[in-house]
Amino acid sequence: MNATASDRLVLPEMGQLKALESESIYIIREGIAEFDRPCLLFSGGKDSIVMLHLAMKAVAPAHLPVPVVHIDTGHNFPEVIEYRDRAVKRLGVELIVGSVQEAIDSGRVPESTDPGASRNRLQIPVLLDTIRTNNFGAVYGGARRDEERSRAKERVYSFRNEFGQWDPKNQRPELWNLFNGFIHPGQHIRVFPISNWTELDVWQYIADQEIELPSIYFAHEREVFEHNGMLMAASEFLRPGPGETITTRSVRFRTVGDMTVTAASESNATTPDQVISEIAASRTSERGASRADDRTSEAAMEDRKREGYF
Repeated sequence: MNATASDRLVLPEMGQLKALESESIYIIREGIAEFDRPCLLFSGGKDSIVMLHLAMKAVAPAHLPVPVVHIDTGHNFPEVIEYRDRAVKRLGVELIVGSVQEAIDSGRVPESTDPGASRNRLQIPVLLDTIRTNNFGAVYGGARRDEERSRAKERVYSFRNEFGQWDPKNQRPELWNLFNGFIHPGQHIRVFPISNWTELDVWQYIADQEIELPSIYFAHEREVFEHNGMLMAASEFLRPGPGETITTRSVRFRTVGDMTVTAASESNATTPDQVISEIAASRTSERGASRADDRTSEAAMEDRKREGYF
């Protein structure tokens, strides 16, 4: 029988969530054993929170031997930064922050002065600098194949060349869940342990494990305005343009990132079970509904990934 990307490492009677958890823990342990200097990307978003939860399970009762890394645009939701700092302190893990603001101030990257310009793309050189400075051979990320079409092309072990670039045509086969982590100096591997999860899987796991999330993932009153068909949070980084009016609505965020490109959804879901019901009825992915940077072109995400994006 031929192996496929959906093959599981455990028996089906264990249940879908248990199967996904076991597969992800296996991948995390493989990477920790194989690479000299791995790290885990941790933004305070739901996928990276689940990733950190799985990593802690993978090494328990030992201390997590890898640092967590956040590439901070300086335009993040304050609730998410507060959660990030509280989580790493509670778990006692090392946090490394790559600051886009510091890169701008030092002249390493130029910031656009166009109205409403996003710093999202500026994360790429900062991430690559952080990887090189710390000599990371593997970078764990919380990307999932169901998020976006270019992410569906990713392998679990996604090879990056000496320039941190990704070529979807130059990826290694992963038959029978065997992963090739061989790299030359300067190269690295992006490891995606939750590739086979869906947004619904993530939320069901959050509910099952009673994992705490930043408050913005649940319905709350917030000042927003409609911009290009999306509900954007009003902030010091993004203000309404001509004809755009700020209103207060009950919203939640399906994904979190730079405030200038992350949209809210109208919602009354205040518990994980209510969010699960809402997602089950949705017909759009969280990035398709919530990320303005993915709407610039059909290949927007793939273009960024080829340059070194997450």
